[in-house]
Amino acid sequence: MKILGVVPARMAASRFPDKPMKMIQGMPMVEHCYLRSAMCPLLDDIVVATCDTSILEYIIENGGKAVMTSDKHERATERTAEALTVLEKQYPDKHYDIIVMIQGDEPLIDPEMITQVINPLLNGKANVSNLMVSLTTKGEVNNHNNVKVVTGINGNALYMSREPIPSKEKFKGQINYFRQLGLIGFTREALLDFIALETTELEKIESVDMNRFLENGISIHMVETKFEVDAVDTPDDLIRVEEKMKNDKLYQKYKRSGQ
Repeated sequence: MKILGVVPARMAASRFPDKPMKMIQGMPMVEHCYLRSAMCPLLDDIVVATCDTSILEYIIENGGKAVMTSDKHERATERTAEALTVLEKQYPDKHYDIIVMIQGDEPLIDPEMITQVINPLLNGKANVSNLMVSLTTKGEVNNHNNVKVVTGINGNALYMSREPIPSKEKFKGQINYFRQLGLIGFTREALLDFIALETTELEKIESVDMNRFLENGISIHMVETKFEVDAVDTPDDLIRVEEKMKNDKLYQKYKRSGQ
């Protein structure tokens, strides 16, 4: 089976404009995501999907692969799907069975996390899989940048929201909250199904791609990861992540001379 990794990135992010090209230890954030993801041995190819020439040119000039996509996409999943079709048109001999969407704002991603999201697809357990991580502080739970997810007994997602779910209003015991990560694996058919479906009401209300699948009765298998994650959604996040990167073991493997 051929597996493609796609890093969707655009400069016009509403919460933090120009975010993909913000520097972390002298390297744009999107490049950290690209190089770390490329360390996953299960990926046959990895590409940055963007609508901005500045990102495209930088990645290509520094030895990476990138494709230009439409600037009309509202969802990263739609940009990922277009990247798949662009690549398969450019290279007719290539056909990918699994596509992994890797967010360009998770510069501390560990390649083992990509393996974790691919495994349920390889063993036939799911057509869509998604990582989640436990939220341990009240601030994390209440942060609207964190998409929360609740799951059923079978490990499949029930719903995703930027609000704290499940509700604590009528329950005073311990509640385990989980954050949905933007690291999502699709079979080729599932990804193409996503773009064939109409945008749904709950997808728009929550601003969460995956609710489109859930509203249409398509299962998303959730996998809890124990790896530390740290997304960059604000300038303060960038400062924190830059400090962490200084001592990051993976960074030592790909940083350039002089950094």
